[in-house]
Amino acid sequence: MTEQKRADARRNRELILAVAEQEVAAHGAGASLEQIARVAGVGSATVRRHFPTRHALLAAVSAHRVEALCARARELTDVGDSRESLLAWLDDVVAYCVVAKGLGTALAYEGDPVHGNSCATVISDAARPLLRRAIDDGVVAPDVTVVELVTLIVGIVMVTEGHQDPAAAAERLFALAVAGISPRGES
Repeated sequence: MTEQKRADARRNRELILAVAEQEVAAHGAGASLEQIARVAGVGSATVRRHFPTRHALLAAVSAHRVEALCARARELTDVGDSRESLLAWLDDVVAYCVVAKGLGTALAYEGDPVHGNSCATVISDAARPLLRRAIDDGVVAPDVTVVELVTLIVGIVMVTEGHQDPAAAAERLFALAVAGISPRGES
């Protein structure tokens, strides 16, 4: 491939991502790939060459948001009460997913839970030390997994996105779910 073709491919990818960010912000995870191609001025095949699945496109659109959540997890890993740190981070993930349309879908596990999803893998890797510390401190049940926590958040976000106040509904459901991740007798 010539340098010119590679440069054109990079420009197309960046343009597709910029348009996709706008379309996902406006229409959520169901944004039309054909509309993205039209607005970007490329063919549908070009979009699919760069992003073979809708999930791949959502992951790319969500990459900077995912990195911000990972940075927050690293920031909280060795700070204060381990349970409070884990819950603060999970609350941030819920809040961010409600605001960032498409992020919940990007985090949804498909097929192999983690290895089949780059966003979920990155989030899981970031959350693991927070969860491990809380389990080691005995403040979270020992059988709770990162996959379960992320799946719980994705479910909450997806089920509340049509509510009149999705943030309040998601916050309420997450608060109700917290008792389920606590060791018996604690909430």
